Amino acid sequence: MKIKNRILIFSLASVIFGISCLSGCSSSPNSNESAAENQVETTKPSKETEPSDNDNHLSAEPVETEDTKLQKIISEMTLEEKICQLFMVTPEQLTLVDTVIQAGETTKEALARRPVGGLIYFQSNIVDEQQLKTMIANTQSYSKYPLFIGIDEEGGPLVSRIANSGSFHVETFPSMREIGATGDYNKAYQVGLTIGSYLHELGFNMNFAPVADVLTNPSNTVIGSRSFGADPEMNAQMVVQVTKGLQEQGICAVLKHFPGHGGTNEDSHENAVCNDRTLEQLKTTEFLPFSRGIHAGAGCVMVGHISLPSVTQNDLPATLSSEIITGLLRETLSFDGIVITDSMSMGAITNYYTSGEAAIKAIQAGADIILIPQHFEQAFEGLLQAVQSGTITEDRIDESVYRILRYKLFQLPQTSQ
Repeated sequence: MKIKNRILIFSLASVIFGISCLSGCSSSPNSNESAAENQVETTKPSKETEPSDNDNHLSAEPVETEDTKLQKIISEMTLEEKICQLFMVTPEQLTLVDTVIQAGETTKEALARRPVGGLIYFQSNIVDEQQLKTMIANTQSYSKYPLFIGIDEEGGPLVSRIANSGSFHVETFPSMREIGATGDYNKAYQVGLTIGSYLHELGFNMNFAPVADVLTNPSNTVIGSRSFGADPEMNAQMVVQVTKGLQEQGICAVLKHFPGHGGTNEDSHENAVCNDRTLEQLKTTEFLPFSRGIHAGAGCVMVGHISLPSVTQNDLPATLSSEIITGLLRETLSFDGIVITDSMSMGAITNYYTSGEAAIKAIQAGADIILIPQHFEQAFEGLLQAVQSGTITEDRIDESVYRILRYKLFQLPQTSQ
């Protein structure tokens, strides 16, 4: 009996010991890895098996929004790069070459040093179709950031760099005054569509048109037949149609010259210009084409060197006035697009301010892009020093860079960049 009991106890102990060993083996690292590998092998879907929605949800990376992408790009830019984005200059100002008709190493090096926001081309830069296409394509390819490539192509006999060059087989148009006189809004649409089409084909992505000035002063010669006419409503409808035509072809339309150059006597190319109309008059007349054009999708508004003494109680030109840019254009007309100055090399600016002073005042007033400063390097250095000294905050610079890159990256067709 004692022997049987001993055998039974020994047997039980052996069983317990065996279970213990098995348990210890199953918890070893090597066994875990082997089990995991087997599990992955057996649960891995075959080529014919679609992963479940739950698998997709678990493996999907966070979607990068437009805002987060822009903020990331801006955060990685140097202050100098950000300030450069606030300038649109001629290729001569960028490269210091007398007349630019091609883009090679000089352009590439200049863009690396000063990655400007854009370039504007004039008649002197244009030889023929292939030359222009190649120059623009090369220039765009050299830039770290997409460039605005702009031109004045209003249509009509006065301001059309391409159509009036004699080197291109493109459709030409009568003056915008004649288009307006027909009362046919489709004609204005065809102007925008046609001009937009050939500009896009050449590589442009910005056109300084349409002229949104209501010709309230018949004696005005600087605008004259470039305007659709004196009727605010008709003018507004024509501006809308040109804007739509341009934008549909991937061209950023630039409404000009806010707050309205059609009621002035002087020429801002030469000296200071004044519009004496009251705010009530401006809202029902001069502002109407701009407001309608903005709602039609215009990406940019050009602010002119025009003072509004009856509104602001001073003679400060609109390009340097926060009351006009921020107060009227941004707030009253609810424009959140890009504000660009008229050429800062005009007498209305250069007779009274240095390039640095004018650039600082324009950015403080709410402008996003400084167009053709008289002295590009002086204007650049002026803004850089203004930020470094705290006169202008870097946040203010970022605000404009955000608008500029938002349009370039998300509102221009990829082929226009």
